[in-house]
Amino acid sequence: MANIGVLIETDSTGVKIANYGVMTAAQGEGHQIIAFVMGIAATACTEILGRYGATQVIELSSQGENLAKSPDLQAGLIIDAVKEYHIDFLFGLCSSKGKDIMARVAAQTGAPLAQDCLSVDVAARTVVKPFFSGRTTATLQLNGSLVLCTIRPNAIEEKEAPVTAGAAVFSSARSNDGRLVIKEVKKNPSGRVDISEANIIITGGRPLGSADNFQILGKCADTLGGAVGASRVAVDLGYASHSMQVGQTGKTVSPRLYVACGLSGSVQHFAGMKTAKVIVAINNDKDAPIFQKCDYGIIGDLFEVVPALTEALAKR
Repeated sequence: MANIGVLIETDSTGVKIANYGVMTAAQGEGHQIIAFVMGIAATACTEILGRYGATQVIELSSQGENLAKSPDLQAGLIIDAVKEYHIDFLFGLCSSKGKDIMARVAAQTGAPLAQDCLSVDVAARTVVKPFFSGRTTATLQLNGSLVLCTIRPNAIEEKEAPVTAGAAVFSSARSNDGRLVIKEVKKNPSGRVDISEANIIITGGRPLGSADNFQILGKCADTLGGAVGASRVAVDLGYASHSMQVGQTGKTVSPRLYVACGLSGSVQHFAGMKTAKVIVAINNDKDAPIFQKCDYGIIGDLFEVVPALTEALAKR
C-alpha cells in the first residue's frame, strides 16, 4: 500500500483535464491518492477528483501569504504537506509549472526526481521515460522514502475509479523569503490551451505561407476545442510564435489527435509528436514522408481540405 500525492494544476475553468491521466497513473489496489490543490477550494474539486480515485483533496494554504507569487513558498508548503500526510510518491504534470515546482521540491528534500515520464509502476518503483529526443525509452528504478515524478500530459489515458473524496485545508507557518517573486504571468493571447497539454492539435508548416494563413488552422482548432502548433520552419519564418513549435527544438506533445497540415514529416518534428494517439496528415505531395508515419492521410491542398473539414465539423 502506498500513499500517493498528486499535485493538481488548475486554470480559470477549474481543474485541468490533463490532470486526470496523472490521477490514473496513481490508481492501484490499496493505494491512497491524496490530491493537493492551490488557489482553489478543496470542496470545489472533491467530486471531479474523487471520480479519478482521490480519497482526500487537500487545499494548501500559506496563512495570508500570496502563494501564486512565490514558487519557493509553494515548494516549501508541498514539502510540509508531504511530511504531514506521509506521502511515498508525489506525481505532477510535466508542464512548465510542474517541472519547476518538482525540481524545487527535489532540491530541498534530496528525493529522486524523474521528469517527463510516459508510465509509472508504483509497486516496482519504476518509471519509463524517453531519451535522445524520443528515439528510445528507458526504465528507471527510483529508490528513496519519497519518489517524485512528472508525467507527460495525455501520455496515460484517463480512467475513472470513483470514490468518495473528503476535503481539508493544510496550512504552514512558512513565509516568502522574497528571493524570487513572480510579478506577471503572460498568458496565451489566443485563449487556447497550451499545446503541451492539448488533446487535439492542428499543426502547420512552411506551406501556410504567412501568419495570417494560420488563422485557417485556428478556426478548425476552435471548432474541435484544440490548439494550433507549428513546425520549426514556420516559426523561423515568423508565421507562428515559438510557444507553438512542436519538435525536437520545440515542445513534445502527446495529444489524442494530431493533424499535420503541409508537414513533410522530418525526423526532428516527428520526435516531438510521435506519441500522439492518432496522426492525420494533409499534404499535396503523395510522396511526403509524413504519409509513412500517419494513421490517416489526405492527399490534397490544405487550403481546400482544412476549411472543408472546419465546415463539416461545425455542422456536426
